[in-house]
Amino acid sequence: MELHDLKPNQGARKDRKRKGRGTGSGYGKTSGRGMKGQNSRAGGGVPLYHQGGNLPFYRKLPFKRGEGFTVINRVRYEEVNLEKLSMFPADAEITPEVLLEAGMINDLKKPVKILGRGDVTVALTVKAHKFSASAQEKIESAGGSVVVIQAES
Repeated sequence: MELHDLKPNQGARKDRKRKGRGTGSGYGKTSGRGMKGQNSRAGGGVPLYHQGGNLPFYRKLPFKRGEGFTVINRVRYEEVNLEKLSMFPADAEITPEVLLEAGMINDLKKPVKILGRGDVTVALTVKAHKFSASAQEKIESAGGSVVVIQAES
């Protein structure tokens, strides 16, 4: 095989549309632009950002809130405050599964975060994905321990 033998595969290349080359081509006379009007003229048409009298999107942006402007990779936690953990007996091991059974969280797919509202009076071993600083301090000062577990990807 030589360089002059190389050619593209059958059907890999298409001929371009030759507009304005007679009626037999299918793109004669008006060349596929229709009859009259703004879009039939050279340089015709409206800019991409044109919205027909509405305030253009790029001018709305400073005022936009909510949908379409939220963080797409935000992690949403199931939150549990310490005041709810006071129902567990001393030396209990608290995991997301235990919290689900107790009705304190709704979904095991979301990571669990323990927040510091309330107090803990007994020593607990709490396993969760995240802890607030105050929650961790209160659990450890009550003689308990904090175990950070990894979220399932």
